[in-house]
Amino acid sequence: MTNEVTVPLLPCASVDDIVAFYAVLGFRTTYEQRKPNPYVALQREDLHLHFFEIAGFSPDQSYGSCLVLTSDIDGLHRAFAAGMRAAYGKVLVSGTPRMTRPRARKNYDGLGGFSVIDPGGNWIRVVQNTTAAPQPAATPPKPLARALANAVVQADSRGDIPQAVRILDSALARLQADDDPVTQVEVLVYRAELAMVLHDAETAAKMLDRVTHVVLSEDETERAMSTFEAAADLAAALR
Repeated sequence: MTNEVTVPLLPCASVDDIVAFYAVLGFRTTYEQRKPNPYVALQREDLHLHFFEIAGFSPDQSYGSCLVLTSDIDGLHRAFAAGMRAAYGKVLVSGTPRMTRPRARKNYDGLGGFSVIDPGGNWIRVVQNTTAAPQPAATPPKPLARALANAVVQADSRGDIPQAVRILDSALARLQADDDPVTQVEVLVYRAELAMVLHDAETAAKMLDRVTHVVLSEDETERAMSTFEAAADLAAALR
């Protein structure tokens, strides 16, 4: 058989909140009903998501999740981020809803991915389509990069923010003079992002300030450009 399509069906507290949020990300409503139970179907190009409303549902207790496979991680993230900036004046990086930014996932063969946590508390995990991209070459990571990779698994994949914070804080306490400056920037910006998720604006501001003191060459600055853009989003969220 061919042409089968699987569509995630996810819970939420309010289909109205879901429709409003996903419209910001470029989705349109293809079906909606109120009785006998509130239900909505959303579509963005080839991406379909369906939601059902549960009275008294708590997004904080949601286990809803799905994978979105794409050949253009960065392009989809940029589109979602642009929609957020247009609607909210910033990229949502804390609270519910929010969005993480693309990072290599150690538990997904080093390929990139990011997550959208929607108003229903569902984790929409956007990952690289492995059939559309070659596997990256395996290179032994240095300690700081290894700590970053472990923190990404804890926070972005498992949702264990406190454990990710402990990993990054331990790594930052052991910074070495020969640590890659680009990785330092990535760690500091990620630590700031996690601080925002934990509503710790003071720590987030300190981490972003430390970023400005990392010395980079012209080539390293170019390599870190997307991370600096993320730092700018975090700074805007702090204002």
